[in-house]
Amino acid sequence: MSDAAQPTAAEVRAAAEAVKTALDRHLAAVERRTGEDDPAVYEAFNQLAAAAEAYDELLYDRYDEVTPFEIPGGEDSLPPYAGPEEPNALSVLIRRDYAVVEPQRLLAQAQRVEAAEYEAGTDRQASGTVHGALGLLFGEFEPDEIASRHKEFGLEEGDSTLWVLAADEPAEPGEWLEAPFEPLDPQRVVCRFDVSAVFDDDLDEDDEDDDLADVEVVGLEEDEDLEPLDADR
Repeated sequence: MSDAAQPTAAEVRAAAEAVKTALDRHLAAVERRTGEDDPAVYEAFNQLAAAAEAYDELLYDRYDEVTPFEIPGGEDSLPPYAGPEEPNALSVLIRRDYAVVEPQRLLAQAQRVEAAEYEAGTDRQASGTVHGALGLLFGEFEPDEIASRHKEFGLEEGDSTLWVLAADEPAEPGEWLEAPFEPLDPQRVVCRFDVSAVFDDDLDEDDEDDDLADVEVVGLEEDEDLEPLDADR
């Protein structure tokens, strides 16, 4: 970082004072909390996380030092839930990433499906290319079955996430098909379930053997045995 772009000592000091103020506000909010999910505590938590992150960045830029603490759930945490108290509908958004690690296995599985589903002599060449094989297999099998049998299809699991959003009314047929994940209001997220190798690394560091999963729930209790839902995309 160039000297011209470096923060001043006064800016670092001001950021430190902001952390102290945020700490006081967070403690005061905790002392006055009215329930398990008090929005004032949640807001104070986020303000503290933002202040600590800003101070940490300025401290590093100016002095090449870092703070010895980390506040979890800062930038990536969900805002307070602001959807209907009794949702009449919900949307389940799912993303699962895969790497194609064994293309030949993928093609072989697609060829088996093609041979079983279509009559001999039918001009079907989908199983001859990787993108065609993927379309054939994902059209034949449910996403949950792909997830449970991914190794059979030559795939390797990556990160996955599931978001449950509250809605006032069910969407009209075909209304969101052109842009299925837009718009997304984070304040209507009832719960969110993430699975990532990042969490696996954290568990290895802590010498834990539990299944890896990062769960963020608004207004619900964490359920470690909750199975991911499936949704049409």
